[in-house]
Amino acid sequence: MRYRLAFFAGLAMGFVLGARAGRERYEQLKQSARQVAQNPTVRNTAESAAQQGRQFAGKAYHTVSEKVGDHVPEAVAHRMRTLRAHTNGSPEDDWGTSNT
Repeated sequence: MRYRLAFFAGLAMGFVLGARAGRERYEQLKQSARQVAQNPTVRNTAESAAQQGRQFAGKAYHTVSEKVGDHVPEAVAHRMRTLRAHTNGSPEDDWGTSNT
């Protein structure tokens, strides 16, 4: 699914950048993209996908932590703890989505 999304995003970007239809067509495409991005269904789906990604990342973190244990260098372990504490304390990430 991720590869399809990347393909279609690249296809759309290529069309926009390579289109010879002029500024008017570009503005139409931009307006359409804005409407899709502001659609509540699309926003909810994107938020759900982000939330699932965070859940899977958390599970992977715990699984790797259990299997790796003390074999990780202290500098890496400290950096991971710092990043984890930073993301757990903030209501939004760098993309403006909530961490709920």
